[in-house]
Amino acid sequence: MKRLIPYKRFILTAFLNSIAFLLASQNQSIREEVTAVLKDHIEKESAWALQQKPITIAAYSSSRSAGTIHDFYSEGDYWWPDSTNLEGPYIQRDGMSNPDNFTAHRLAMIRFSRIIGALTSAYITTKDERYVKHARVHLKAWFISPETKMKPNLLFAQAIKGKVTGRGIGIIDTIHLMEVAQGIMVMEESAEFPQEELAQLKDWFKNYLQWLTTHEYGITEMNAKNNHGTCWVMQVSSFAKLTSNTTLMEFCRDRFKNVLLPNQMDADGKFPLELSRTKPYGYSIFNLDAMVMIAQILSDSKNNVWQYKTSDGKSIFKGIEFLYPFVDEKSKWPYDKDVMYWENWPVAQPFLVFGANAYNKIEWLTTWKKLENAPTNDEVIRNLPIRNPLIWIM
Repeated sequence: MKRLIPYKRFILTAFLNSIAFLLASQNQSIREEVTAVLKDHIEKESAWALQQKPITIAAYSSSRSAGTIHDFYSEGDYWWPDSTNLEGPYIQRDGMSNPDNFTAHRLAMIRFSRIIGALTSAYITTKDERYVKHARVHLKAWFISPETKMKPNLLFAQAIKGKVTGRGIGIIDTIHLMEVAQGIMVMEESAEFPQEELAQLKDWFKNYLQWLTTHEYGITEMNAKNNHGTCWVMQVSSFAKLTSNTTLMEFCRDRFKNVLLPNQMDADGKFPLELSRTKPYGYSIFNLDAMVMIAQILSDSKNNVWQYKTSDGKSIFKGIEFLYPFVDEKSKWPYDKDVMYWENWPVAQPFLVFGANAYNKIEWLTTWKKLENAPTNDEVIRNLPIRNPLIWIM
C-alpha cells in the first residue's frame, strides 16, 4: 500500500492540473469571444478617446456647492423643489430624477472613466503605447496637476438644497473611478508609465481610501443595508487592489461573506430591499452587478469568492441564477415595473459576462452578446460603471 501512495498522489495531481488547464482554456475562449464582440466598439471608442482633451471637475462649478472648484459636487437625484414653498428645502420623490439638479461633475467623471476604459481596452488588444501616453494626460489632470485635480474625498456629494451640503450616500458617485483604477493597473506594466507618476496616482487613491474608511460619511455608507453598502465594498475593493492594501481587501472579503450576502440576499437569490424600491428591476440588476464585481476583484489563487456559499446556500451563483431569466426575457419579470427608465434596461450587464467567465455558463455569455454594449441613456450609464469588460478579464 505504501508503494501506491506516491502513485495516487501523482494521479490526483495530474487530474487537478488537467482540470485547471480546462478551466484556463475555457476562460481563454471566453476572453477571445468578448474581444471579438467588442472589437469594432473598442476601435471606435479608442479613436474617439485619443481626440479628447482632459476635462476635470475644476471646469464646472455650482453656486450651491459648499466646496471649492477641486471638490466633487453633486445633488440628490430624487429631490425636488417644494411646490408649496419654492424657496424652501427640497422634498423627496423616490425614483424620480430631477433633471435640473447639478450633475456636471458626475458627467465629467463618467467621461473620464469612458476615456480611460477605451484607451486601456485598446492597449490590451494592440499593445500600442500611444494609448498609455494619452491616458496619462487625463490621469495627471484628475489626480496630480494642482490647477485641475480633484480632492480625494466626497464631502459635497448628493447635497440637498436647504437640508445638507453633502451626504455619505454620495459616495456611490465614484463607482465610475473603478475602471480608472483598473486601467492604471493594466497600463502600469508599460515602459511609458513613469514610476514616480504612478506612485502619485496611487497616493491619491490611498488618500481616498483613508477618507472612505474613516470619515463618518464613509462609515455610514459602509453600513448601508442595500446597494449602497454593496457599492462601498465594491469601490474599496477596487482601490485597495490598486494600492496593494491587502488588509482592506481581506476586510472586504469578510464583509461580503458575513454581511452583504447574508443580509441582502434571500434563499432564492433575490434582493428584497431592492425589490421594495420604486425601480425594483433596475436596482436588482445594479446590486447584482456590484456583487459580481466584488467577486471579480477579490478572487485570486488563494481566495475564490465566486465559490463562496453561506451556511444556508446564498452565493453569487444563486443571485445570477435568480435574475438571469428576467434579463434574458424581460417579459417574465413578475414584480412591479420601474417608475422610470423601465424601457432602458437591461443592457450588456457585467454580471452576465463575468458570471459566464467564472462558471463557464455559455448561455449567460450568449445573452450578454445580444444586449447593448454601448448604451446612451444617462441614467443607465450612471448605474453601469463597468462598461469595458475586457480590461477586467486578464
